[in-house]
Amino acid sequence: MSIDQQQKTLNNRYLALDVLRGMTIAFMIIVNTPGSWSNLYAPLAHADWHGFTPTDLVFPTFLFVVGNAMSFALKKLKEMNPSDFYRKVFKRAFLIFAIGWLLNAFPFFDYNEAGEMVFIDLSAVRFMGVLQRIALSYLLAALVLYWGGEKLGWIFSGLALLGYWLLASLFGEPGDPYSLAGNAQLKLDLALIGEKRMYMGEGIPFDPEGLLSTLTSTVNVIAGYIVGKLIQKKGNTLETVKFLLISGIILIATSYLWDLAFPINKKIWTSSYTLLTIGWGVVLLAGLVYMVEIQKLTRWTYFFQAFGRNPLVLYVLSGVVISIFSMIPMGETTFKGWLYQNFFTSWLGPKNASFLFAISYMLLIWIIGFIMDKKKIYIKV
Repeated sequence: MSIDQQQKTLNNRYLALDVLRGMTIAFMIIVNTPGSWSNLYAPLAHADWHGFTPTDLVFPTFLFVVGNAMSFALKKLKEMNPSDFYRKVFKRAFLIFAIGWLLNAFPFFDYNEAGEMVFIDLSAVRFMGVLQRIALSYLLAALVLYWGGEKLGWIFSGLALLGYWLLASLFGEPGDPYSLAGNAQLKLDLALIGEKRMYMGEGIPFDPEGLLSTLTSTVNVIAGYIVGKLIQKKGNTLETVKFLLISGIILIATSYLWDLAFPINKKIWTSSYTLLTIGWGVVLLAGLVYMVEIQKLTRWTYFFQAFGRNPLVLYVLSGVVISIFSMIPMGETTFKGWLYQNFFTSWLGPKNASFLFAISYMLLIWIIGFIMDKKKIYIKV
């Protein structure tokens, strides 16, 4: 590739990358803020345990995009002194992790049975979460790629996928090692984190962003990096798109073969699930490269760019604002409940009302992103 082509690729990467990143943020907000958790369309809910829905693609695709962006940023980071590099990536990982943990604690107070306001016991706040997983996966991927580049990235990915399968099989409950109550990730988290600091949404202490499966979620980041480097080398061409599509389809097919022995499961982030989500991430990126970079079909992209240019702050705001809506009393309900009842359930069926509430809330966060972009406010950690 010529120097001009390489520069063009570097300049254009922001559009396709921002669009994919923006898509994931928009969809994350939609699936995280329905009007009612009891009234969801099946594609907008995570698989109960084994299996896969479109919602299960959102989080790993964001990690894939993190790695893709890293393929452009890591060259500059490698030019730093080692001490500066370590300070930068550890600081970034720490801040993202801390924001995620504080988001779990928000609004930092609750009411006891007597109706008195009491501060939340921070020692009992859930330790892991989405941002925490992003932080740890980013950190581990950055270190692996800094130390050994793409070669070590391939080696780590192979060892992580196969090693996790081995650990899950050996340390899970005999006879059903991949069950909710008997998986190896649960055992490690109970030992290192403790049940009072774990997620309780599954009916038992179990964290879907647990420590052990950080190994496999890191592979999603490394895969994004490798694909980003490949696009930089090959350029935005039809040959690149074809190669990505074929690679994605092969990964998807391989994941379903592996599913026969190691089930596709988002909540314990199995190796087959990792391959499946990487495959779909590659296919989606190939489609965007073709539409945005080759065909120059860009008029529709700004909506997602507004999300993609401030992804972290908009994701955090989406959690904070809905929490505030759920705290403000409105008669016998909350402000969120009042909005939902008066503007959605009054004229729509339960599932349509829940879905339209999620769409409307996503658009509210988009307006914030739009204003920030127009004012050139970009907050990065």
